[in-house]
Amino acid sequence: MEKQMIASGAKVKTYKITTDSKGEAVELKMYLFEPADHKATDRRPAIVFFFGGGWNGGKPSQFAEHCKYLASRGMMAMTADYRVKSRQGTKAIACVSDGKSAVRWIRANSKELGVAPDKIVASGGSAGGHVAACTGVIKKYDESAEDQNVSSVPNALVLFNPALVLAPLEGHPVVNEEKLKSLKNRVGEDPKNISPVHHVAAGAPPTIIFHGKADTTVPYSTAEAFTKAMEEAENQCQLVGYEQQGHGFFNHKNKKGKFDETVAEMDRFLASLGYLKEREAK
Repeated sequence: MEKQMIASGAKVKTYKITTDSKGEAVELKMYLFEPADHKATDRRPAIVFFFGGGWNGGKPSQFAEHCKYLASRGMMAMTADYRVKSRQGTKAIACVSDGKSAVRWIRANSKELGVAPDKIVASGGSAGGHVAACTGVIKKYDESAEDQNVSSVPNALVLFNPALVLAPLEGHPVVNEEKLKSLKNRVGEDPKNISPVHHVAAGAPPTIIFHGKADTTVPYSTAEAFTKAMEEAENQCQLVGYEQQGHGFFNHKNKKGKFDETVAEMDRFLASLGYLKEREAK
């Protein structure tokens, strides 16, 4: 994986040393795509992507093309590895913990990385979108050995068909009850503890969600429920739905998907926050 990512133009750094389910040491890597002529003295906005794969598998290279694009637009773009069941035997709780560590690592090392510590975006797709969302709204699962004075909360969220409802939600028949029952074993404890919609509060980061309306893996209605919760808490949250698009429609490799459209919309969102310069109209 490292050689593959380096060949794609990424620098590789270790952001966390932890353990797998057997207690064996695990080094988690961050793959960095720097803008042209980037210097450590720069203070650029940064974004970190978390891959999808049901907390079971997946690769950081899923978001390499997103990173390349955003680096070309002047952002420091990164894609992070994190522990998953197929490789480290871990539960979803570990994924959330690693996501928080990744955001904290970027902020703690912002001077060396050339990053603005108050302009860090967390992003991801499916389970990776869940991890990103958790860094924005879940208060628990920070690593106790890390410097708690450095926040693990990003300044904005960009989510692609994220899993946002992991437990029954009163007033919203948006989830498959049988599917939810199977989540406890995958999560490692009560799924509600890391169900983003259940933890939305005032002050959550501004968010944009891209979701296929034909998604049968993560129903569109769950994104609607999260958006409603964010709006009720007076947080900024934009839901962009795509007709006749299923799960993974945003991937670069999905030739029938909406990679270009979602990237363009992501660009506009980040520009609205002042993280990118507005594109000139053609």
